[in-house]
Amino acid sequence: MWGGPAEPADSYYAVRPGCTDVPRTRFKIKPGKTLSARKWQAAFSLDGHLDIGKTLHRIQRGGIHPSIRGEVWEFLLACYDPESTFDERDQIRQHRRVQYARWKNECREIFPVIGSGRYITAPVITEDGQPIQDPFVLSEINPGMNGNNTEMMKELTPRGPLDKKAIQWLLTLHQIGLDVMRTDRTLVFYEKQENLSKLWDILSVYAWIDTDVGYGQGMSDLCSPMIILLEDEADAFWCFERLMRRLRGNFRCTGNSVGVEKQLSYLAAVTQVIDPKLHHHFETLGGGDYLFAFRMLMVLFRREFSFCDSLYLWEMMWALEYDPDLFSLYEEPGSNITKAVGSNKGKPKSRRPCGKYERENMKIKSSDASLPISVFLVASVLKDKSSKLLHEARGLDDVVKILNDMTGNLDAKKACIGAMKLHKKYLKKAKKT
Repeated sequence: MWGGPAEPADSYYAVRPGCTDVPRTRFKIKPGKTLSARKWQAAFSLDGHLDIGKTLHRIQRGGIHPSIRGEVWEFLLACYDPESTFDERDQIRQHRRVQYARWKNECREIFPVIGSGRYITAPVITEDGQPIQDPFVLSEINPGMNGNNTEMMKELTPRGPLDKKAIQWLLTLHQIGLDVMRTDRTLVFYEKQENLSKLWDILSVYAWIDTDVGYGQGMSDLCSPMIILLEDEADAFWCFERLMRRLRGNFRCTGNSVGVEKQLSYLAAVTQVIDPKLHHHFETLGGGDYLFAFRMLMVLFRREFSFCDSLYLWEMMWALEYDPDLFSLYEEPGSNITKAVGSNKGKPKSRRPCGKYERENMKIKSSDASLPISVFLVASVLKDKSSKLLHEARGLDDVVKILNDMTGNLDAKKACIGAMKLHKKYLKKAKKT
């Protein structure tokens, strides 16, 4: 009912009893503001065309109701074109499910634990491709089995000879398993072994197909919400794959550098323009590289907000950044996972509805237009804590402590509003210099 009482959203993401150190959730379902199931259904025409303009506006006002969050995210992340019909989306969905099953089968042929309902946390292969016959791996896969079971060891041992791609992939599987064990462990959802293995399967398949980036620590934090929100594993995979199109550059490692360092340099440049005093203070403390903000950019504030609030923040970011051309860009013949946001730079923009942040970017013609909103979100948080950082931070440890103390005390909507204001301010000032 319009104007009715706000409803807490925590019940949709149940926390394990006894977990007392979980950040409090600020997001509430607000009738008349939050995109409801009824409003969502009403946004489609009879044949399935989505009124994306009204949908984006509603999301920016009050987020998305948890019951429909997964299917709305598929549009925000450009899994589907709003101008497609129900039938067209069904065809795309079925095609993608077949493709995912094909990739998963490729992985299973190399390592049969994929798709078995289990996962591993110990290495199974050496760097030169030799199998590690570790009884601990056997006990993980088949509890109660004799660790000396020769037949089981043969089944788990990668089937050679292995090429370089297969060896590199196999070397990552236990690390994925270790990260899966640590991901969102306060949630009741992950008490079930099948959900942990589903997360491991998706990340393992992604690492197999993205040969350039593979798997990087933090990806499990980005993928976890997808399998919670989308029941079908293949649908969750494709939602994650589309998110990685935006973020995979952060995980690309070359020599001694990590891709996210590029965004950290953008953050430094933005802060220098909008708060030169704070930027100078960071430099004085030896933090001019802004590595203290590494985590915020890598996993999009997953650790700074409660689980529910981080989802609310993400959907507002994506609604603000929404680019109607991304679906067609990703679906171009020959397009693959390396085709990322920003690849369509220089192409004429469509006149279809887009997000408020994207609309502002379309007005300018400079490299600053390609900066993701996440950079301005971090800048907004730093600006908000500027006084405290200037007066209390006497070293980088103090900076980290002040930022860590924000956990559970940030307002997602306020952060997005602040980011939009700083974006305008930065572009105005940068234009003058």
